[in-house]
Order: sequence, then structure tokens, then C-alpha cells
Amino acid sequence: MKVNADFSERVAVKFNENEWIPSPMAGVNRKMLDRIGDEVARATTIVRFDPGSEFSPHTHDGGEEYLVLDGVFQDEEGDFGTGSYVRNPPTSKHTPAAMAGATILVKLHQFDPDDRTAVTIDTKTEMPVDHEGVGVVPLFVDAHEDVRIEIWAAGAEINLDVIGGAEVFVLEGGFSQEDEAFEKWDWLRLPNGTQTTCIAGVDGARVWIKTGHLGAM
Repeated sequence: MKVNADFSERVAVKFNENEWIPSPMAGVNRKMLDRIGDEVARATTIVRFDPGSEFSPHTHDGGEEYLVLDGVFQDEEGDFGTGSYVRNPPTSKHTPAAMAGATILVKLHQFDPDDRTAVTIDTKTEMPVDHEGVGVVPLFVDAHEDVRIEIWAAGAEINLDVIGGAEVFVLEGGFSQEDEAFEKWDWLRLPNGTQTTCIAGVDGARVWIKTGHLGAM
């Protein structure tokens, strides 16, 4: 299976226009953003766990990165509420579940094979640092990628000079890019070399951003 698999192209996926697709596990549904492969895949996905649903125990050979969008996500390491950012590196194992229900943004099989850094951050309690007038919550940085949350003030013009590609996912508020509007849980992927401007909406925007990871695609 291939979904938005050409990483040299700009891609925009609107949450409200993208259908839920059942997974092999009862009560777990997905909105695919990009994907190369079948059940074991390089994938970026919004996953909704109905209350009481769970996945079988499994190993993430290529790593797993996720952000809890709502509810409480769980595994052997504990409970991860809304705003939790987690990186489970290659070879990690777990049995995910959501007894009260949860929705997550998850990326699979996209780690550097030698990465063994586990990360857990409660982004709701982290104080943003100011970077050239933009509030930034750093999540993870290495030679391969830079992951962060940015807070854009209402009407702010954010210039993006994309080296290595970028993904922008709206957590709150919204913005426009190339006269296209993006709202809560919409996703924008920009290829390497893109130079563009995002304009925050009247309520500003809180966005999850990953850059630098698509340069070799």
C-alpha cells in the first residue's frame, strides 16, 4: 500500500475530509496521512482507540513516535494523557491500550536505526521558550530531525525555509499556507527546499512540527 508516498510533493490532508479506516484490531480506527507498506509499514497516521480497545504485544523494529491528541493512551510504562509526546526507539516493545479511549498522531518505522533514545514529555506542562518571537517547546533534536511544538500568535507570519522537508500538524487554532486554510488536526507536508509563509489565524495556532527528516526521500 502507498499513501502520499512521493516525498518530493507538497501534501495537505484535512482531518474532516479523511475517512476512518478500521485496523485489524477491534475498536481501533485510522486516518492515514502517509504510508509505504501494509500492516508493517513506514507510516504517519491518526489513530483512534475506542474505550477498552487495545493492540496485541508487538516490537517496533523501526521505532515509534506519537503525540496523544485526546484521551489517555496506555502501555506497560504507564498512562499518557493528552499532550504526551513519546518516542519508543527501534527494538522497543509494548502492548498499547486505551481503557477510556484516546486519539494519537503516530509515526512508525522512521527512526535512525541506531537511535536508542527513549523520550516522554508532557507538552502541556512544558513552558515554551521564545525563539525570534515564536514560542517553542523542544521535543527532540538530533542530526536526523528536529521535533517541536510552536505557538504562533494571531496573525503572525511564519517564514519557513525548509531544509530536509517538514511536517506541520495543527493542535489548536489554525493557519493558512498558499491561500489554503488548515484547522485542528489538519496535516501539511512540505518537501525539501520549500520556502513559504504560514499565516496564523485569528485565534493563533499551536502546531507540532518536524523538520529535516525528508531530505533523502
